[in-house]
Amino acid sequence: MASEDCQDARIARIAAAIRVIPNFPKPGIMFQDITTLLLDTRAFRDTIDLFVERYKDRDISVVAGIEARGFIFGPPVALAIGAKFVPLRKPNKLPGEVISEEYSLEYGKDKMEMHVGAVQAGERALVIDDLIATGGTLCAAISLLGPGTVGRQTIVCSC
Repeated sequence: MASEDCQDARIARIAAAIRVIPNFPKPGIMFQDITTLLLDTRAFRDTIDLFVERYKDRDISVVAGIEARGFIFGPPVALAIGAKFVPLRKPNKLPGEVISEEYSLEYGKDKMEMHVGAVQAGERALVIDDLIATGGTLCAAISLLGPGTVGRQTIVCSC
């Protein structure tokens, strides 16, 4: 089987493993439930493998996972590519000194935090979350990791 065919089969398997729940958590939302993907060991492995194949030769030194589902996919990718894992958390979840970024949601505002010094100037960061809805959370992660904070270069992806 050609490499492209193999990748297409993996992507199809991943897509089939994600359950869609209409009108959750509110009417009009088509919720992408990844818990069913986590129950399918082959699809879960395919997900991690695709990330690793895409980013293993990109000189990534940091994998930043957005709470909470970025914590599921980020650590195995970080280990496989030889990078450290940095959690991007909701407010008041990290002990010690943190830096934060506020962002807008459909229904209000939220904030994301990481430890001061977790990522050093010049490091390349890969941001992992489960999906992109409005992009607000991802934009906050980029701002938190970006040049305005301490001069890092960021690569972004989503599951």
